[in-house]
Amino acid sequence: MKYETIDQQLFIENRKRFVREMKPNHIAVFVSNDEVPRSADATYVWRQNPDLFYLSGIDQEQTWLVLYPDCPNPRQREILFVRKTNETIAIWEGHKYTKEEALAASGIENIQWSDSFEQVLHVLMTYASGIYLNMNDHDRAYTKVPVHEHRFALEMRSRYPLHSVERSSPIMHKLRSIKSHWEAELMRKACGITEKAFRRVCGFVKPGVTEYEIEAEIIHEFLRNRATGHAYSPIIASGPAACVLHYVENNKVCKDGDMILMDFGSEYANYMSDLTRCIPVNGRFTSRQRDVYNAVLRVMRYATGMLKPGTKYENYIQQVGLAMEEELIQLGLLKADEVKQQSPDAPLYKKYFMHGTSHYLGIDVHDVGFRYAHFEAGMVFTCEPGIYIPEEGLGIRLENNILITETGNVDLMASIPLEVEEIEALMAKG
Repeated sequence: MKYETIDQQLFIENRKRFVREMKPNHIAVFVSNDEVPRSADATYVWRQNPDLFYLSGIDQEQTWLVLYPDCPNPRQREILFVRKTNETIAIWEGHKYTKEEALAASGIENIQWSDSFEQVLHVLMTYASGIYLNMNDHDRAYTKVPVHEHRFALEMRSRYPLHSVERSSPIMHKLRSIKSHWEAELMRKACGITEKAFRRVCGFVKPGVTEYEIEAEIIHEFLRNRATGHAYSPIIASGPAACVLHYVENNKVCKDGDMILMDFGSEYANYMSDLTRCIPVNGRFTSRQRDVYNAVLRVMRYATGMLKPGTKYENYIQQVGLAMEEELIQLGLLKADEVKQQSPDAPLYKKYFMHGTSHYLGIDVHDVGFRYAHFEAGMVFTCEPGIYIPEEGLGIRLENNILITETGNVDLMASIPLEVEEIEALMAKG
């Protein structure tokens, strides 16, 4: 791992929070992600199952975590199984966790090799009344691929048909949506690395550079600051490409007079950041670009103010939509009389602002949480309104990461230039 050591207390506390939610005499099992084949003998870049990492801090394949808080044997209430290495593995793949290192990372005393997992679990299941099984229950996720969690769940239901089966995901979504101070600090670190990349890019961009050259500058800054890499596929969209929401080709020449929409973020210690900024290729906004940019910025400021404890999600979306309507009317993109007659189920502003304003952020970019919950202290959201005008070849989106606290919120990206004048001054430095 490139990142610095994480305090094991984060994972110890996470496990304590999870087991407090479990039913009596139940076991919970968490499995690592597959090493997914790409082609020939190659695999895709591996990333740990976020729930397993959240509870253990172990960043290695072929890992299992067993939690059995009511086990008659106190030593078996937490067991971590890690891959046993050998000389061949060391030569071809490199170092793997020793038992001592796994203990230091996780705070779990009982560390065993993964080849003993099935036997140990079977013994524990004879005492347990039921099992918690984990799945990727994100409400935006749908996959036909039978991943490790899915296969393991089917195996357990078949092998132990008389045990009750519970879902871990409702507990995990509840816990992961509220960030501890350790998690907030890791996300601050990710945001800080992202800021360095943005400042680097502002000194690099000029007419004639390519989008992929900008992407290269970003990843350079990420890696030299211990980030794992991109939190997601970066969007470097100049001119009309900025109106394609998930544009990732990043292969065009940036032209004088155009804007560039850059949506990128670093991943640090498995925690994500998610930034969007729009800058003029030549360093100076036109009058129209400035007007649209400032309209988006005003909506962003308004929406950010609503990210506080007690705000209801549906009300948040409705109020941000009303603010965007007013801005679009002022820009001449909507007519006030037509807005008054619009269908509530098909608001006209959706033509120019068609995506959501915020999503949970954490170990995943679109982190888990309850979509219709009231906002609570400890939640981290993006705030990312946008206006997209294909007929003008202009797309503007602005995005920061907001930590909700008991007294309001904290902008984790507050130090990253956002005002038009700040952007122009930064680019003028070269």
